[in-house]
Amino acid sequence: YFHYHREGKKHFVKEVEVCTHLRLTSCHEYLDGNNSAVIPTDTIKNIVLVLAKKNGIATLEQFAIDICQHFMTTFCQVAYVKTYVQEVPWQRLHENGIPHIHSFICVPNGIRFCEAEQCRNGPLIVFAGIKDLKLMKTTQSGFEGFYKNEHTTLPERNDRILCGELFCKWSYGECKDFDFDCIWNKIRECILEAFAGPPDCGEYSPSYQKTVNSIQMHILSKVSQVQVIEVVLNNTFYNVVDMKNLGLTNDKEVSKCSKHNLPGLSLKILSLKA
Repeated sequence: YFHYHREGKKHFVKEVEVCTHLRLTSCHEYLDGNNSAVIPTDTIKNIVLVLAKKNGIATLEQFAIDICQHFMTTFCQVAYVKTYVQEVPWQRLHENGIPHIHSFICVPNGIRFCEAEQCRNGPLIVFAGIKDLKLMKTTQSGFEGFYKNEHTTLPERNDRILCGELFCKWSYGECKDFDFDCIWNKIRECILEAFAGPPDCGEYSPSYQKTVNSIQMHILSKVSQVQVIEVVLNNTFYNVVDMKNLGLTNDKEVSKCSKHNLPGLSLKILSLKA
């Protein structure tokens, strides 16, 4: 769904991707081929468009809540609804420091998303998060003292590049009247603070694991509305290239990147507020 509005000559845009899943109270459509209770996907799509037109998208979370509440209150055959909303990261284009009135650029500074789900006669639960947030620091990171056996070839390092693609998802618990925009921005700020450390000196990271836990603990200590948080950090390794055979000395200036997307090389930690 793409929406823009004008204020004089200046345009404002919002684009989101929506996925809605419904579970019905009956299973006749599966067992008997009886579709009388089935809500077509085309109808679901049109309902989402109508809700966006009527209510706008003040926040992703509120839009997801509106969708869930509409299906739960309109269709008696719906037993469960879950809506996922993801924002396309459009930012206003600047030329020589001047904001453009109608041009935008898609900037991958991390993608905002949310989920809302509800069972009939149950509470409406809201999740939110950020994904595809690529982070790097060129020093203040190492990896030493790890388990070794006959298959270990990785050398110990006390100064390396730390880089990864971060996924973070948290739960607000039962839906309340939160300032979702403010909370999301605060959590993104906490992620960057915990990863990088103070701007003048940084903070040493002894492992990806410690960094992941530091991010989670920092968020839980600063944002009271978060009940449960999950962080995944996919490793991207940078290894210094040996250039002796090329007749050059490489003082950590040139490295090669190797990305590892295997599940075993992703760090996923779930934390609950005490």
